[in-house]
This record gives sequence, structure tokens and C-alpha cells, in this order.
Amino acid sequence: MGGGNEGLGAAEVEVVDLCRELIAIDTSNYGDHSGPGERVAAEYVAGKLDEVGIEPAIYESHPGRSNVVARIPGADRDRPPLLIHGHLDVVPADAADWTHDPFAGEVADGCVWGRGAIDMKDMDAMVLAVLRQRMREGRTPPRDIVLAFLADEEAGGTWGAQWLVDRHPELFADCSDAISEVGGFSFTVADDRRLYLIETAEKGIAWMKLTARGTAGHGSMVNHDNAVTELADAIARLGRHEFPIRLTKTVRTFLEEVCDAYGIEFSEDDVEATVARLGPIASMIGATLRHTVNPTVLDGGYKANVIPGTATAQVDGRFLPGMEEEYFAEIDRLLGPKVGREFIHHLPSVETDFEGGLVSAMAESLLAEDPAAKAVPYCLSGGTDAKSFQRLGIRNYGFAPLKLPPELNFSGMFHGVDERVPVDGLRFGVRVLDRFIDLS
Repeated sequence: MGGGNEGLGAAEVEVVDLCRELIAIDTSNYGDHSGPGERVAAEYVAGKLDEVGIEPAIYESHPGRSNVVARIPGADRDRPPLLIHGHLDVVPADAADWTHDPFAGEVADGCVWGRGAIDMKDMDAMVLAVLRQRMREGRTPPRDIVLAFLADEEAGGTWGAQWLVDRHPELFADCSDAISEVGGFSFTVADDRRLYLIETAEKGIAWMKLTARGTAGHGSMVNHDNAVTELADAIARLGRHEFPIRLTKTVRTFLEEVCDAYGIEFSEDDVEATVARLGPIASMIGATLRHTVNPTVLDGGYKANVIPGTATAQVDGRFLPGMEEEYFAEIDRLLGPKVGREFIHHLPSVETDFEGGLVSAMAESLLAEDPAAKAVPYCLSGGTDAKSFQRLGIRNYGFAPLKLPPELNFSGMFHGVDERVPVDGLRFGVRVLDRFIDLS
């Protein structure tokens, strides 16, 4: 059964409380198992689904590290299901740095404040609000919807999406498309023109440990085989290296759309000038023009008068879609023969075509709620759980719709201090997602 979204008033009210309550459940992910885990949040979500007749299952990959999966039958059971996924964990926050307690879910200045307000308990709340309302009204989606509320995304998904895809692929194997975070948000060009960025690509991730080996000895002696020196030289080469601009299909299309919106001609000779016009999101978009590698951790030696035999470092590498081989060839050239590397975390890049019925559904649902909207594809410099679901052949899109005030530094909200989401943005997202489900 279809039905439109005229009756969404209750969902638009409930989404704020859902977001606040999810934020108030501390799910800080420290990259190990020292944090609180996601179990309490998973039980909260499962309870909200169960209340309206959706049967959830909790899959615990490790004590306290919990995932929730559910399936809502659609009108056409022969169509491949749509996967809607979100993560329940958040990065840590130090309350002393914040204007409002990051785990209180306070509403102030028209926003819900707290860790996860943007990344991504806002989307979790919007999905819950929409589907709870649809179930209360008996509105069946056009095809099956598979829901996944996941653990551990903030540390690469080892105990969440990766674990589920490895251990329980049957839960998602028949899904054709997926939507999740970091897309569908507005970028204001003018009062009558807003671009809504749909994530269709992500850079690959390569967190690496570097090891230099040399000859140990007394600090007072001449030593031409010093591991610390070799490592320092290699790290300096990496940190100062600037990869050339390489425009992927997604990034080129995005820049062409930006230029069109501003009424200027796109020029490959002046790409960075175009990006500079984007204001607060320029840093996020600028990182998708080229490969990057950033040294992040150094460790070598244990006493001032002892030359160590080894020295290590860690780096955060990100490579463009379709260019992984050339990226690592350049990394190895920069490291030189005396420094080896191994992966701490290695996840592929993602790129999906910006075309087809699902993309049309996104564009139409946005336009129905914002006549100034235009959907455009973009590449994310970071990574999401889309990397895991891609392994099952699922096409992934970032579509967590939010109409944002132009002055809000949206990209700065991710992992930043004073993370917050506008209440009006949440309500807008509820209306868009409900319409999108009917069109998908």
C-alpha cells in the first residue's frame, strides 16, 4: 500500500526524542573493547522496532558489541530488497570541551546537541521514526526493506558490518541497493539554489605500520645504520609529499555541477580554485582530488644512550577509487628499501554510478520538500560501512537527508566538538525518507 506522507506529524515529533535518547546512550568506540559497546543502544533500537511489529534480531560479535538486523516485507517480494544501515557507535568526546554535555542529548538553539548528532544517530533516529510511523499506519513499502543498526563503524566495522558480511551474508545477499550516512545534506549556493550531496564514492583506507630496522648499539658510537634515522627520513618524505590531482568520474561530475550552479565554466587547470568556493566543506571535497598519506604515530627507542634496532610509525593512507595499485607503488617508492610496511587496516575504495531509479527517487523526494534542491554526486574522503556491503555486490549511496542552514559547518561536526543537528533538519529528513521509500 502506498499513501504519501501527509500523516507524518507524529514521526516529525518523535524523531527528536529518538535522536536525544540515542545520544544519551554512550556508545563511545575507543578502537578496542574498553568502551561501553553498543549492546544498550542495540536493545533500545530492537525495542522500538518490536513495539510496532517489526521483528529484530541482535547479533553480538563480541561481548557488548551488538548489531540489530530486521526485515520489513514489501508489496513486491520478487524485487531485491533495499538495505538501510546505520551505525550505533560514536567516537569519544571530552565533556570539558563542549558547550553542552555530549551525552545528554540537549536541545538548544534549535539543535539537538551531542556526540552522534550528525555521525550518525540522527539518521538512526530518522529511520526509526519513519518506519515506526509507517508500521502504525499499515503502510507497506514497495519492496522489502532490510534494516541494519551496526557496531564498530568508527573503528572500521570489524565487529559490525565486516563481521556480519563474513558470518551472516545471507541476511543481505539478496539486497541490490543500500543507503546510509554522509550524504543527502544540503550545500547552499543561493537562496533559490541548494545542492544536495549524494555520496556515490569513497576513498580506500590504508592504515599502515611502518618498520625500519638497523643495527643496535651504544649511543656514543658512530652508527651508519640507525633505524630511527631511516624511519625519520621516510616519514618526512611521506608527510611532505603531495600527490597530483586525479579527477575520478564522481569528483569531476560534482565539480561540473558546482560550476554550473555558480554560473562559471569548469576548468581542469583551476580545480582547487573551484573547491575553494565551497566554504566549510572545501576541506572534505579537497581531500578527494588526490591520494593522501599522513603520519600519525611515531615510536622508536627506549633509552637516550641506546641506538635501537628497530623504529616504527603509523600512517593514515587514503587512495582514490580505481587507483589502488598506483598508490601503493608510490608509497613504496617514498619509503625506500630500508622501511617495510604492513596493514593495520585496509579497506577498498567504493564508486557507484549516479544513475537509475534509486537516484531518481532521491532527487524527486528532495525536490518535493525543497523546490531549490538539486541532487549531485560526490566522493567521501573518509570511509563507511558501505565498504563491507560492497563485497556482496550491493550498490551503496550516502543518503541521510538534511536541509542545513548555510552557516552551519557540517563537515566540522564529524568527530568535532559541539556536534549538533538542527531540529528542522531532522524533521525534513523524516519527510524526505518517507517519500523516498515510496519511490524506491
